[in-house]
Amino acid sequence: MVRALLAQSLTTTAYTTACLTRRSSSLWCISLSPANLELSPPACPQLCPCLFQSQVFCYGLSPSDGSEWRCRIEAEAEHFMDVSSWSVADIAHRMSQDGLHIGVNLNGYTKGARNEIFALWPAPVQTSYMGFPATTGAPFLPYLITDKVVAPPQLHHCYSEKLALMPNCYFVNDYKRCHRDVLNKAALPRRGEFGLPDDKIIFSCSNQLYKYDPDTFKTWCNILKRVPDSVLWLLRFPPYGEQNIRMQAAAHGVDPNRIIFTDVAHKDLHIRRSGLADVFLDTPLCNAHTTGCDVLWGGCPMVTLPMERMASRVAASLAYASGLGPEMVVNSQQEYEDRAVLLGTNRILREQLRARLEAVRLACPLFDTEGWVRDLEKVYFRMWDIHLEGKGPRSFEVR
Repeated sequence: MVRALLAQSLTTTAYTTACLTRRSSSLWCISLSPANLELSPPACPQLCPCLFQSQVFCYGLSPSDGSEWRCRIEAEAEHFMDVSSWSVADIAHRMSQDGLHIGVNLNGYTKGARNEIFALWPAPVQTSYMGFPATTGAPFLPYLITDKVVAPPQLHHCYSEKLALMPNCYFVNDYKRCHRDVLNKAALPRRGEFGLPDDKIIFSCSNQLYKYDPDTFKTWCNILKRVPDSVLWLLRFPPYGEQNIRMQAAAHGVDPNRIIFTDVAHKDLHIRRSGLADVFLDTPLCNAHTTGCDVLWGGCPMVTLPMERMASRVAASLAYASGLGPEMVVNSQQEYEDRAVLLGTNRILREQLRARLEAVRLACPLFDTEGWVRDLEKVYFRMWDIHLEGKGPRSFEVR
């Protein structure tokens, strides 16, 4: 029963985590408290996991902006404290007083981060997760939660951390609960509402412009030239890059009018319109992460090329967790181009892939938030078991 309550608690936190990494600077910490304090030997957590309870503490490092996300975090977290005006020492002291067992750093080296807090070791076990998709190189963050696609054995040397490998994609979402309206095709927007042609193959990329690189953009132009009846749908993200993109397209022999820009939309609309494209073209150097979830939940197939860095492999993990990795993940820039052209020119293949993606959305691991919660729970309990052994952190895989 306690185990079930833990899963229920972390289900709420799963949603909260996704919000935190997108919208605010926060620490997310978990306390694993033995229900019977007399059961203290290291074997007890392994033999009696049902005797463990958990509490989740969130510490807000930025002032409230009044957004939906911040309000939900404050309302749904078991314990939430705005510490944005506190000193590093005071925050670490409060976390220690709260009796935390595991501290989870959601920021890494992103805006608003205060990694000095973790340098003071307010929790006996500390890990990096999700907000910063790379190694931190920080000795006070000895763990990184990831998965086998993002961090295969041949790339473990790229990380300073010991790796806690989840059995499916480490990247959390809660679309099955929060965006079920996407499943109702009759209520989805139409292409014409956004200036998109009904009679063209639409390749899209809704990543921010800083994720583009010259080789990838040249490949996109090659794809457009090989699929003449196609357009490329991009976002004004930011808007001042639009003219430069059009100029580069012309330099590569592509009519700039074949590139269609639309404004950034509210999250709900963005997800609902993502399925209007025929094929999503990912950016290899820094993938679609949250955007990748948006696109796949919207029913749009993608083409992604994983490289070595963590940020360049997340979309591949998303694709494999959907069950359609071999159809969407490629191994070279040329294969990327050829796969996109194949999907753009073969209507039957393209429609079959879309139908398969739509069919697995409610059952595949990628959108199984409850399954993700159970797997993350295993990660935390395994971290604590290892800590109790007294031999230091080590990499492990949960199944």
